[in-house]
Amino acid sequence: MTERSAQPATPRTQTRAGSDRPTADDTAVRPALRERIQAKVANVTDEHRANAEPESNKAATKAAGPGKPPRRARLRLTRIDPWSVMKTAFLLSVAFGVVTVVSVVMVWSVLGAAGTWDSINDAIRDSIGGTETANFDIENYIGTSRVVGFTMLVAAVDVILLTAIATLGAFLYNMAAALLGGIEVTLAEDNN
Repeated sequence: MTERSAQPATPRTQTRAGSDRPTADDTAVRPALRERIQAKVANVTDEHRANAEPESNKAATKAAGPGKPPRRARLRLTRIDPWSVMKTAFLLSVAFGVVTVVSVVMVWSVLGAAGTWDSINDAIRDSIGGTETANFDIENYIGTSRVVGFTMLVAAVDVILLTAIATLGAFLYNMAAALLGGIEVTLAEDNN
């Protein structure tokens, strides 16, 4: 059997400029197992303190060392609250309805300003002819008030349907997650 020398492990102190490699005079000796375990335990303890007290910048900076990879956590989405889904879906569908009505009004205004309705009236009068088409106006059939009213009706129905579908989707997801366990998500800590 060979004997190890009982010299204490010395950390590398001399290195070449700009290099982490030891010079020919240095010997690289790993710290003892006990020291490595104690360092790991201290690092985990500091990380736990940083997570427990997010206001503590000192503990957070100490835990996130310079060369440390970001922490990752695997989480499982097992339940979605249907009430919060319903409130959020209602708000978003109302916003979608308002955007729909405003966009239809803008498009109809641009079409009227561009003279589209007059061009359609002239084309119908020229193609059909006769005295019956002298008073023909396309806006009597698809005027701005009718189109905006119909758009508002469709937007109101969309608000109800989208809210109901989203809430039903939350209930269905909860039932599926109860059977299958839910969706697994891996979250990583941002280094910035």
